[in-house]
Amino acid sequence: MTAGAELAAVDVAIVAAYFIAVLAHGLWVGRGERDALDYFLAGRTLPWALIGFSLYASNMSGASFVGLMGASYAHGMVVFNYEWTAALVLIFFALFMAPVFLRTGLYTVPEYLERRFDARSRYAYALFTVLTIMFIDTAGALYAGGIVITTAVPGLELWQASAALALFAGVYTIFGGLKAVVVTDTVQAVIMMAGAAAICVIGLDAVGGWDRLFEGLDETKTRLIMPADDGFLPWPGIGGVVILGFYYWTLNQYFVQRMLAARSLADARRGALFGGLLKLPNVFLMIIPGMIAIQLFPGLDSPDRVFPALAFELLPAGFRGLILTALVAAIMSSLDSALNAAASLVTMDFVRPLRPRTSPRTLLVIGRVVTAVAMVVAAAYAPLIRDFGSLFQYFQSTLAYLVPPIVAVYFVGIFWRRATATGAFSALVSGLALGLTLFILKEVTGVWSALGLPDVHFTYMALSLCAFAALVTAAVSLAGPAPPAAAVAEATFRRSDLGAGAPGAEPRPWYLDHRWQAAGLGLVMTGTIAAFW
Repeated sequence: MTAGAELAAVDVAIVAAYFIAVLAHGLWVGRGERDALDYFLAGRTLPWALIGFSLYASNMSGASFVGLMGASYAHGMVVFNYEWTAALVLIFFALFMAPVFLRTGLYTVPEYLERRFDARSRYAYALFTVLTIMFIDTAGALYAGGIVITTAVPGLELWQASAALALFAGVYTIFGGLKAVVVTDTVQAVIMMAGAAAICVIGLDAVGGWDRLFEGLDETKTRLIMPADDGFLPWPGIGGVVILGFYYWTLNQYFVQRMLAARSLADARRGALFGGLLKLPNVFLMIIPGMIAIQLFPGLDSPDRVFPALAFELLPAGFRGLILTALVAAIMSSLDSALNAAASLVTMDFVRPLRPRTSPRTLLVIGRVVTAVAMVVAAAYAPLIRDFGSLFQYFQSTLAYLVPPIVAVYFVGIFWRRATATGAFSALVSGLALGLTLFILKEVTGVWSALGLPDVHFTYMALSLCAFAALVTAAVSLAGPAPPAAAVAEATFRRSDLGAGAPGAEPRPWYLDHRWQAAGLGLVMTGTIAAFW
């Protein structure tokens, strides 16, 4: 970072004020928490607007501010496919999955597998989710924050910056719980969008406007849909992106916890749709800034340096404080969400089932202890992520091999009543074992290429692993007796779930009907895709 990019006193003051306000809020909210329901699900009182903003803010972590801008710097407009597919997935969740999850009264997403199948699948997925939250979500967010903070503060080591962020996020999450997390996320979402918009507007002016932005760029960096042999994202691979999106948005405790905490099914649905709507402007807030950096800062040593370059080399004093605050907000939103989710999984999927007589107050204390442990583990691991080349690559390549079997099991379980517990558990175990083996052979050790095997894109791997797990579930289920219809009725989709509301509820105007809202979001999504095709 050049001398002209050093933080001014006003920048430091803005960031310090933000830290103090967030910490004070977490401590204040935590005073009123009495039990695990308050701590993990905010007493099931969240309205749709808070849910939507919190979904967006929790997603805007290192994979977004740092990872997405870096990926668009390296690959161009094609990266937006990871954003609009989120809207598609959340439309599906609002229509088909939300009524099933809320009807079963879940605390956690893995709990669904016991309601639908048995405890074996629940424990397997709960353990997997805790590990991915600590080593992918939390560690990735800490790494992203450490990259930017070490750029802003010369001489600070990556591990020191990561540890400081972990400590701060851990403190207000430990004391504040989900209610503090969600309210803080809402404020942070606004800050993040304002900061990213400032980068986009000032950056466009620096390159000479919209038309000049695309001058001299390779044609491949201006296209949204790429050929089937593209090395970054071939167009058939968008199906694999959708599979990753289903895990990320609808089966990950990290996000679904907000919908489970909704005060009603209508709020859960509207919150999901609102979160999907907020993802679409990211083409201007995340993708275009990465392309601006191509013109302004060619030849950066790492794509993950794009955001720090834009924030600290391009923007004037005052704006740097706003942008750094936006980055801190992004990191905090991801960290608080991940830490609270990890605590809820350990407490409600392991401690409560194994020790059912544990008091609600004791569960609350255990949840706070788990939050602290997860914070320490993730902070210790975060600096190791630099060995993966780029943050975006770390997220996508890891998840593509591990989560498709989980998506398959949930989908088969929700939409096919003939699926059995043994079929689901067999698919989870075999699918995760196969995915982990392929990941080690292809992405870690390089044995795959040494054997002369074809270079299969990770999105194709995701599609293949999902199909494999679905076939295993179906084959094993059909080989055994069908589960009793009454035992699976509550945990499977019903045609009536698409209805406008609860039986006997007051009729509402058409524009409040979630089906019309989903259709509207679908049209906006389609229009956005068409505009950048």
